[in-house]
Amino acid sequence: MEPLQAITLGQNAITVTLLLSAPLLLIGMVVGLIVAIFQATTQIQEMTLTFVPKIVAVMLALLFFSSWMLIKMGDYTRDLILSIPDLIR
Repeated sequence: MEPLQAITLGQNAITVTLLLSAPLLLIGMVVGLIVAIFQATTQIQEMTLTFVPKIVAVMLALLFFSSWMLIKMGDYTRDLILSIPDLIR
């Protein structure tokens, strides 16, 4: 395996990882921001108020995006397995 191929494999793995995690992280961030604004305006500083809505939102997003995520992971895995003969030359 040449160094360029190793770099390309690593780059593709990082790209797929970021692509798969982005929707869940963005939804968690948006819900966290909304809860923080709510806490600042009402001056309620309950710690569970920050975690429960984020967990629920991320779980719902996971249910919504799971089929897309599985397709993306399957495509990446298939492409990686099909490229094995080219990598070992």
